[in-house]
Amino acid sequence: MMVSVQSTKGLERRMEVQVPAARVEQAVDERLRDFSRTVRLKGFRPGKAPIKVVRQQFGSQIHREVVSELLQSSFSEAVTQEKLSPAGGPRIEPISTGEGQDLKYAAIFEVLPEIKLNGLDGLSVARPVAAVTEEDIDAMIDSLRKQRPNWKPVTRTAGEGDRVIVDFAGTIDGVAFDGGKAEGARIVLGEGRMLPEFEKGLVGQGPGAEVSVEIRFPDDYHGKAVAGKTAIFKITVKAVEEPEAPALDEAFCAAFGVAEGGIEKLRQDVADNMRRELEQTVRTRLKGQVLDRLLAANPLELPASLVEAQIRELQIEAARRMGVRDATKIPPREPFVDAAKRRVALGLLVSEIIKSQKIQLDRAKVDTRLEEVVSAYDNPQEIMHAYRDNQEAMNQIRSLVMEDQAVDWLLERAKFSEKPTTFKELMKFGS
Repeated sequence: MMVSVQSTKGLERRMEVQVPAARVEQAVDERLRDFSRTVRLKGFRPGKAPIKVVRQQFGSQIHREVVSELLQSSFSEAVTQEKLSPAGGPRIEPISTGEGQDLKYAAIFEVLPEIKLNGLDGLSVARPVAAVTEEDIDAMIDSLRKQRPNWKPVTRTAGEGDRVIVDFAGTIDGVAFDGGKAEGARIVLGEGRMLPEFEKGLVGQGPGAEVSVEIRFPDDYHGKAVAGKTAIFKITVKAVEEPEAPALDEAFCAAFGVAEGGIEKLRQDVADNMRRELEQTVRTRLKGQVLDRLLAANPLELPASLVEAQIRELQIEAARRMGVRDATKIPPREPFVDAAKRRVALGLLVSEIIKSQKIQLDRAKVDTRLEEVVSAYDNPQEIMHAYRDNQEAMNQIRSLVMEDQAVDWLLERAKFSEKPTTFKELMKFGS
């Protein structure tokens, strides 16, 4: 097999491959012999048709199948022979594929950049230093109380943060529509669970008020039947309620899973959780810093194909978070370019660290990470079984653990300074 490689632009390569006609013909002959053992042809018993007859009827078809397979297998052989590392699949340009001819084609693809790691020892990072104080715990308890308010009826008009109980009925062009009517609906103003115009129409209204609100549904509204249309809602305010923080009693503690020990046990649990979150945040900050320093010390030329694939993934992630289901409505690519380049570059550098330092996957850390992931679900054991049965999901867990192990390797060699701060500042709590 003859192979020639030409650098075109940047990381792009044009590789011409020539597979001898004899190899193609041998593969066709082998395929015909296998095929003749099972083929059914009129006038012959199954598997007894002469090769010549089988070739006459199916030779061209089998030749095309063999050529298609040789394009893939010979490409793999060629990149191995030339010691190339493709960044993605090739674009194939056939040159000669006819029967009785050498198979010749050009494959255009990008290769991964050569990486020579620099500056791995003594990367400078600043460690945030903070403690969870009694004042921080008090503030967190107050925040928890605000999250579970008691609602107290008032006679005044409604403002942001109040809860209104309403009946409403909506029409479009005078016709009622599905989902446009409710009785006793509870709406907390400012939470954004209703369209802004709807909530705005309730501000300043008191118990017994009747109001009519005109609302235009967004073009990308999840209810396609009303998307882009204008509706009139007639609303009756049944009650206005203001939030009142619940008492710190046994019932409040029980709502957070504290059956015994009262407020002191709740404070202890809250403090322990805050310290875990603080530790995770410090770790995240250190990881971000050491990876920033790694990038700065090792600028790379990036394969455009990998960057584009990452941009697309980020677009899809953003669309999913926004609840966008229409593929034509996904966010534009431009805001994701820099993040995609960072992801690709870090992926290449971290992979090289893992390879060059022979870092082995720590199975115990995989189990720990998996337990952390499933602990957020109501049925963790069921979710854990689902993960373990899903190879793709487990590979993602393993990749995250390998990345963490590479970061640990870097942090062991980093040069640390300390940056005093507070829990509130570091966690952006109460801001």
